[in-house]
Amino acid sequence: MKPFTRSLTKHSLTLLTGAVLASSFSTATQATDDQVRWKVQAVFNTNWPGLGNPIRLVEESLKEASGGEAQIKVYEPGKIVPSFQITEAVKNKQIPAGYAWLAYDQGKMPAAALFAAIPFGMDPLGYSAWWYEGGGHQLAEKLYAPHNIHPILCSITGAETAGWFRKEINTPEDLQGLKIRFAGIGGKVLQKLGASVTIIPGGEIFPALEKGAIDATEFATPAIDEMLGFDKVAKHNYFPGWHQPFTASHLVVNTDIWNGLSKQKQTLIETACTAATFRGLAYSESLQGDKLAGFDAKGVTPHRLSPALMEALENATTEVMQETSASDPMFKEVFTSIQNFRQGYDQWKELGSL
Repeated sequence: MKPFTRSLTKHSLTLLTGAVLASSFSTATQATDDQVRWKVQAVFNTNWPGLGNPIRLVEESLKEASGGEAQIKVYEPGKIVPSFQITEAVKNKQIPAGYAWLAYDQGKMPAAALFAAIPFGMDPLGYSAWWYEGGGHQLAEKLYAPHNIHPILCSITGAETAGWFRKEINTPEDLQGLKIRFAGIGGKVLQKLGASVTIIPGGEIFPALEKGAIDATEFATPAIDEMLGFDKVAKHNYFPGWHQPFTASHLVVNTDIWNGLSKQKQTLIETACTAATFRGLAYSESLQGDKLAGFDAKGVTPHRLSPALMEALENATTEVMQETSASDPMFKEVFTSIQNFRQGYDQWKELGSL
């Protein structure tokens, strides 16, 4: 990982932030609380490519690009607070910042899930375009403002697998009563189709699968799922990742702390996250082909979901989106923004892409 990190810091960040740093650390007019010495709780293991390692890249690049003037110390999942409680800890200033998957907040804020993954949603490039240029980050700030949290896009991965199953699934009826670990809006879709859905952190999935507490699970990409050992127990891996065509994670900073920083420090942090997001995506995507090539030797069978299952999943997704939009105004506002953006983006993809 070191050569990869050095490439990021020397080329992506130093060139982008050199001018910023020159002015930032020579001025005598910085805010008195303009300090970045943060503990940052990570939601995912930081050795997971594309999903967890981007926050490590931010940690290393901030220190190097700033000459040590801006530093964060990243803690692995659960070291300070549980993974599902990161944003609450940031809100209460238990920690100044966290690296979070916002869909874990959907219980109290349904719209939060739309910033993390959307069933039958856009690809990573489409989501990024909406986030940076289509009003996405402004809506995220609006959603989290009452919680005193400032969100920054800090990683994105390509599509996940549709899950690892002990037995084959071919029809919507095969989902009835299926005990499966599933997160985000996709979990609500499966519940509508009769599955018994549970949400547990990544590190707890394998024991549950091995002991038969669950029949199937989704989590991430093949490269990460292999690290978690799913292929040792569940030999049927399904595609495409209908529930998460992209997976986005964010650096969430306490708003009071963020507003106390100089513009130069804010820009440095945003630039570090942007660079890490796209280098992390490239790194993750570079690994997946080799992992698929190793399936046969491990006795794993890759499957495409049947047309009947895909139709049922898409119909159930439409119902979930409509129902949640009707019950939560902020969800409706964010989802409408995404749908409006997609009208042009999808047309461009259809005409412009092979």
